[in-house]
Amino acid sequence: MTTGPTTRRRQLGATMRKLRERKGMTLEEAGKLVGVSKATVSRYETKEGPVKWPIVDALCREYDATETERQAVVTWAKSAREQGWWGSLPGALPETLNLLLTLEDEAVREDHFSTVYVPGLLQTRGYAEAVLHASEMRQSAEDVERQVTIRLKRQEIFHRPHPPHIWAVLDESVVRRVVGGPSVMRGQLDHLLSSAETPNVTLQILPFATGAHASAMGSFVVLGGAEPSLDVVYLDIHTGAVFMEKEEELDIYRRAFDYLRAQALGPAESVEMIRRAREEMQ
Repeated sequence: MTTGPTTRRRQLGATMRKLRERKGMTLEEAGKLVGVSKATVSRYETKEGPVKWPIVDALCREYDATETERQAVVTWAKSAREQGWWGSLPGALPETLNLLLTLEDEAVREDHFSTVYVPGLLQTRGYAEAVLHASEMRQSAEDVERQVTIRLKRQEIFHRPHPPHIWAVLDESVVRRVVGGPSVMRGQLDHLLSSAETPNVTLQILPFATGAHASAMGSFVVLGGAEPSLDVVYLDIHTGAVFMEKEEELDIYRRAFDYLRAQALGPAESVEMIRRAREEMQ
């Protein structure tokens, strides 16, 4: 089973490589500065193998990482062997889901753009069940229930002492599409309205009247770290999940989200559109 430590280790390696490349150092140059071999630095940047946090700390200082970056990376090194709450779930989880849960467990914000469905963090049980049952991949009732349970368990991040901020821009079709029947959809829209009243959720609707918009590429999520350099873009596409960490990739999606926020209705107007959509489903 692929568990939390593997995904934390992956995140650590990817970030160490990013910091070194940003500094413009070779593996050999970095190793000489902290008294380890080129092979050791290379291994620290891979997904596998143990790490020593003092070496990680020393490398971060040589890379001129910010204090926030250094603390985050050292914390990952210290906790690489620890499992998240999902580690105790029965059965195997896909590696991509493990990585999503790890990133989400440490995110300080999440920027969502959705073109088809309400984001999982804002779904009701009935809505989530309807989405999963609609999949072209036939699943047993047990598999659907397990996925729904994980999806609802993810929502417990809102109950942390310092929950992440969720900013969701939803295409108008998301609130117009009747998923699970009128009753389920009304419940989902009620949940969106109540979520919009909380301090950690911002909702905007991108209306049909906008026409062509900044993200014709489809839905995406920017999982925000304590520093922009720690951000990761998540795409849930038909052939499987994709994670993007390169700065040039991050810039494309950050810019797209900024444009989408500007093109969408304001939060107050968006709430009114959701209310109208709900009333039309009576």
